[in-house]
Amino acid sequence: MAAAEDIALVKKQEQDLVLPEFNENVAFALGSAIRERALAEGLSLVVDVRSWDRQMFFSATDGTSADNAEWVRRKINTVRRFQRASYRMVLERGEVTFTPMSGADPVDFVIAGGGFPIRVKGAGIIGCLTISGLPGRDDHGVAVDAICDHLGVDRAAYALPKA
Repeated sequence: MAAAEDIALVKKQEQDLVLPEFNENVAFALGSAIRERALAEGLSLVVDVRSWDRQMFFSATDGTSADNAEWVRRKINTVRRFQRASYRMVLERGEVTFTPMSGADPVDFVIAGGGFPIRVKGAGIIGCLTISGLPGRDDHGVAVDAICDHLGVDRAAYALPKA
């Protein structure tokens, strides 16, 4: 799939995968489902689910490190500032470092897949679901799969093809 088609699909994910509500129970359900998948599949993942004002779920599985949590922090900042999936930033800009002219210091922002905006019906983007541990495209896919499952939507309709 060409980059333009991937961008269009990620935009569709962002537009369509809207939660009817978001609270501590939803955050726990999303995060727990991702953790269970990581354990079942032997994936080394850090998962963070949050509203913009606070973290609501965090988990790290075997094989992760403090570096993964740091990548999560920087991906969250990117999603919050640019109001889009961090993987869409990769597709639009390439995996490059932010320049000084962008005003997004690479110490605090990163262009890497795995941060997905949490959009709530009637409220817009209110937080972020973020994964770190796999290649960026796969981190993004884990987040999208979890939201699809939570909404009862067919994963295949929103899955990016394997790279």
